[in-house]
Amino acid sequence: MPDSLTFRLMQELDLDAVCALEARAYEFPWSRAIIGGCTTVPYRIWLGTRAGETVHVCQAFLSITLDEAHILNVSVEPSLQGNGLGSQMLVHLIEDAREQGARQMFLEVRESNPAAIQMYMNHGFNEVGRRRHYYPTATGREDALVFGLQLRFDQI
Repeated sequence: MPDSLTFRLMQELDLDAVCALEARAYEFPWSRAIIGGCTTVPYRIWLGTRAGETVHVCQAFLSITLDEAHILNVSVEPSLQGNGLGSQMLVHLIEDAREQGARQMFLEVRESNPAAIQMYMNHGFNEVGRRRHYYPTATGREDALVFGLQLRFDQI
């Protein structure tokens, strides 16, 4: 069973640690300016920490506008990937979006990331589109698959 995570929203003093994890997790990480800019708009930036530890091991950026949630970024400490931490974060994001009144949730994922694609599908997401040449690569650009999840089915 994977380590159980506790979640909290990012605070300004977390910026260095968030940028550092982003840099470790991605070949093309978001810049400090982009991450810092996310703190000035109403994004919900979640940090996941394992029991007994103070340093977070995963993080996610969630945007909620009206009744639509968009997962902008999920990062897991590279040495801990494949241990269910991203899945725990995803469940937390889904619950948070529902609590905030979102009816649907979307995200983009690299088409070359089968582990993430499978995780999203395991949680009920379906492919709903494609963004051509969305992500940078070492040799050019690659497509993003757009996934969606219906969070609520009640009437508008």
